[in-house]
Amino acid sequence: MLKKINTRDLTLGMHVHKFCGRWLDHPFWRSDFTLESHKDILTIRQSNITEVVIDTHKGLGIVTHFEPCDLILPELPDQIIPAPKTVPMGDEIKQATKVYAKSKKAIQSMFNDARMGKSIDLSTTKTVVSEISQSVMRNSDALISIMRIKTADEYTYMHSVAVCALMIALANSIGLDQQECTDAGIAGLLHDIGKTKMPDDILNKPGKLTDQEYALMKTHPDEGYKILTKHYNVGATALDVCLHHHEKIDGSGYPMGLKGDQISLLSRMGAICDVYDAVTSDRPYKKGWNAAEALQRMSQWKGHFDPQLFQGFVKMIGIYPIGCLVGLASGKIGVVYEQNKGTLLKPRVKVFFSSRLNTYIKAEVIDFSDPSIKDKIVGPELPERWGIKDINHYWTD
Repeated sequence: MLKKINTRDLTLGMHVHKFCGRWLDHPFWRSDFTLESHKDILTIRQSNITEVVIDTHKGLGIVTHFEPCDLILPELPDQIIPAPKTVPMGDEIKQATKVYAKSKKAIQSMFNDARMGKSIDLSTTKTVVSEISQSVMRNSDALISIMRIKTADEYTYMHSVAVCALMIALANSIGLDQQECTDAGIAGLLHDIGKTKMPDDILNKPGKLTDQEYALMKTHPDEGYKILTKHYNVGATALDVCLHHHEKIDGSGYPMGLKGDQISLLSRMGAICDVYDAVTSDRPYKKGWNAAEALQRMSQWKGHFDPQLFQGFVKMIGIYPIGCLVGLASGKIGVVYEQNKGTLLKPRVKVFFSSRLNTYIKAEVIDFSDPSIKDKIVGPELPERWGIKDINHYWTD
């Protein structure tokens, strides 16, 4: 579908059908292409062109907000996902599991040193980020999905590793260069270092925090900033994300109540990655949401996230993220096993349950990008509705 929009609403992934104005006014020799770099967007905005026509069948459409719905994800085009993975999901799972285990030991040691007020060798941080980055670049789905399996006891440590992986993947998917991706990873790994100064009984409290406890928890960005400036020789990016990952676009966040463009790009990214991992993780006081449910709920929090970055995040994770339980029109239920190149709505799904028979069936993988497949995904399913437990082994095998 063709749609005329203002150039200020342009975002990566949109397909420009034509420019509205004289041919001499726009800076490109052609006017039928997909926006793949921030430089192109900036060039268009700096020209005399104020409006363009985009083709939403060939690229991303404009989304200013998402309507609330009951476990129905925001509508995004069934095209344009990040660059093809260089290693198949199944091949990277084993390597990602090793990276997970190694990162866990390193981050536990780092956090313990920070808790005791010791200075920390930044080379350890860089090594962890490098190994996470290599896994993400081989196949971002593998490590990001593995991270969601962490237990409630592991959350304090592994949340930082998960945010690191998400930050690297998101930075890569929106076209940041290698150094910026590394900076994003370091920032993600260190963003919650201030929680080492929070009492364990508050961090692991199984119930709702009191107003006084919550006020104390809200000091962790400032505490983290103090730790990083005193004990780490980190760059401005890590300091900024540590201090501002709880800011919100509408200015209602903390610690400074920044809004809109006052919040840096990486801190806006950090806010999305931090919340996504938090709500999809098991915590002492709640069970984590499934990934599809998390994206749906987050899409309803108007004023919380940068809408264009959140749109890019959904593209990166997938409408139906790996590990997400989905129901099919046939009545079968399965878990998303792997994303497909070029489509957000047609992943590979390993089906193993029949809702009509209310029983387990022989597992099989259905590739919904195959035009011969007549079945279709209806939407996400809740495992507790059917008494389904331990779905992770269906996609990690």
